[in-house]
Amino acid sequence: MLAIFNVAFPVFGLILIGFVCRRRNILGPNASTELNRFVIYLGLPSLLFEAMARLGSVEALNLGYILSFALGMAVVFLLTLWLRLRHDAHFIDATVDALGAAYPNAGFLGIPLCLLTFGQQAIAPGVIGVLMTACVLFAIAIIMIETSRQTEKHLGRTLAKVGGSLLRNPIMVAPVLGSLVAWSGVALPTGVQQLFNFLGGAAGPCALVSIGLFLAATESRRADNHTLWMLVAMKLLLQPALTAVLAFWVFDMPPMWAWSALLLSALPIGNGPFMLAALFGREADTMSRAILVSTLLSLVTVSLILAWIPAM
Repeated sequence: MLAIFNVAFPVFGLILIGFVCRRRNILGPNASTELNRFVIYLGLPSLLFEAMARLGSVEALNLGYILSFALGMAVVFLLTLWLRLRHDAHFIDATVDALGAAYPNAGFLGIPLCLLTFGQQAIAPGVIGVLMTACVLFAIAIIMIETSRQTEKHLGRTLAKVGGSLLRNPIMVAPVLGSLVAWSGVALPTGVQQLFNFLGGAAGPCALVSIGLFLAATESRRADNHTLWMLVAMKLLLQPALTAVLAFWVFDMPPMWAWSALLLSALPIGNGPFMLAALFGREADTMSRAILVSTLLSLVTVSLILAWIPAM
């Protein structure tokens, strides 16, 4: 419990800081929007670029781990999408909700927890988990949304419009550029690396403060409690259950990789879905509260998993 509390407490602290700053009018009514713009156009792209550029240093990729983690996310994502569309949700809202149900906070909570639990050997599964969440899953959600926004029936024109939208989206371009750097073997100058580290390091804290600002806004609409609790249950219960079955009984991998897959999949909802809702101008009240509630409840669920992990 203490380990997860030490890692999760800054999450609550930053959200609380944003909440208090808005309520006391230290930050104005547009602060949440402007912080989100910083995260979307500067912070998160820098974080994704730096993570992908480091991919070449992650050795001994474990296919079983990748499949277990990816399939757990995919099933939860598709199931949530289907349930939301079945209840007549707008496609963009349904996609954002599906992303939230399957989007663990792998970067802000996952890597520190893996290091606390397994030591330096857990760097590889931690970084892979971040890349699969913040790059692959996030990219799929953006592609789905951009495709749904096109009204052209002609396939070629639709693909051209979607491609153009994706090329103008810094969250999509940054990991591609980072991948090119990793595959080329070119070492970035230290000063350039530090610049991306500074910008990327600010992404998580700014996003969390922005959530607090949003929660404190008096004009925010009431959250959809049915959707909120469905997202929390999908994220904290169904996704780790599916991942555990795949990691321990379907695919063969070393114990550290299997437990890392379970631990990362059990993390609360990350900031990505909230930022995506803001990016496309959708209602974010339910998602912001789902992030807060799932983070609070994960103090119990993740602590139980940590208690079950055998000594390695």
